[in-house]
Amino acid sequence: MTSAIPVSFDFAQSGEKIKPMNAVNNGPAGSAVRKNAGNFATYAEAAFPFARTHDSAFYSGYGGEFTVDVHRIFRNFEADENAPASYSFRSTDTYLRNIHDAGTKTFYRLGAGIEHGEKYGTYPPKDYEKWARICEHIIRHYTEGWADGFHYDITYWEIWNEPDCHNGDGSNPCWQGDEMEFPNFFEVVLRHLKEKFPHLKIGGPAMASMWAEHSRKIYADILRRNLPADFYSYHWYGKTMQDFEATIYEAKRFFTEHGAADKETVLNEWNYIRGWAGEDWKYSLASEKGLKGSSFAASAMCVGQASPLDMLMYYDARPSGMNGLFDSTTLEPLKTYYTYLMFKDIAAHGTHVPSKQDHENGLYSCAATNGEESAVFLSYYKDDDEAPVQNVKIECNNIPHSGKIKVERYLLDGDHSKTLVAEEIFTAKDFALYLSLPIYSTVLIKISPIA
Repeated sequence: MTSAIPVSFDFAQSGEKIKPMNAVNNGPAGSAVRKNAGNFATYAEAAFPFARTHDSAFYSGYGGEFTVDVHRIFRNFEADENAPASYSFRSTDTYLRNIHDAGTKTFYRLGAGIEHGEKYGTYPPKDYEKWARICEHIIRHYTEGWADGFHYDITYWEIWNEPDCHNGDGSNPCWQGDEMEFPNFFEVVLRHLKEKFPHLKIGGPAMASMWAEHSRKIYADILRRNLPADFYSYHWYGKTMQDFEATIYEAKRFFTEHGAADKETVLNEWNYIRGWAGEDWKYSLASEKGLKGSSFAASAMCVGQASPLDMLMYYDARPSGMNGLFDSTTLEPLKTYYTYLMFKDIAAHGTHVPSKQDHENGLYSCAATNGEESAVFLSYYKDDDEAPVQNVKIECNNIPHSGKIKVERYLLDGDHSKTLVAEEIFTAKDFALYLSLPIYSTVLIKISPIA
């Protein structure tokens, strides 16, 4: 093979831990009890580290209109927030139990799902302090056992979702009040919850954009208040890894400039979008559910791992049009699901090994090691369905063990779904693999010693 593009890894240069780049929005459909229904088993197998509970009420299998959202749990705002009888926890109890039983931690979004039609839950609360106290009791129910509740290890609690979101007609489907009033609401709720739960991570507000001028004004107002937030969150949808990476670094620059450099940053909604309307929207949905979506996801996880981002959460694992993990009808795994199985193997090795490569060629990779076994993850992505085959030279140096090593290569493409396609034996600590990759291919390489 000639003119191969080099992608190099020096396993002596390992550093930080693999970060939760493989988190998702929403949990399994079905439960451990009904083993022949839903996708509980395959969901659990992927070992998603976190599931964000946003738009959960849109799916009847999670509990529908009684699930997660504050106004769905506390249905009469005039009721006594201190009385257990004022709360309807049953559906959310079942949903969070299923997430917990699948081995995934809940990342709880306090607020309401997006409302494109009739508005109800996205109106600003009439009393910010009372709304904060309601959230306090929801947290106590799931972490301290209040009202016959639970003692789950739910660390992350996010206040609201996309207060800056705008539809094409200028309307806001997520916050019906004055946008510049939102920081006042956010401050009241955040300060109350941090006072009551200093050991938990409280943050938000899941901004729709880090680039729009009105979004920056809202976020700047929040940040100038020097709030005790533990994390700040935002969203991104697009079609190129260049834009994805630029957004992560712009967000970090923005937070640093406004005195929040030490805060965790969470990008907790993202997916492939070529356009939000017409044929571009149809193409986007089809791409998310196909091989292109799987390569896009693999590349994003690699970019996120090498960036200042702390957590990345795919939208969406809920049975829906934007779920590229599971078929919305049969709940059988789609191609992107196998990307997450591959990253699970990377995460299991623990310590990140950075790569040396040129992203201009559309190659995105990361690697990991536990000091004995190692793994490499690589995908070929461009927003170009006609991109030519790439010849790649994967250089692995200073493998952290001596003697014989087994190198297994797993492939995800149109004909393979994390399928073992090659196995070789090497005796040197440095070696190279030569691959020929069509567009949207993803490869996992496992490196292990032979006793």
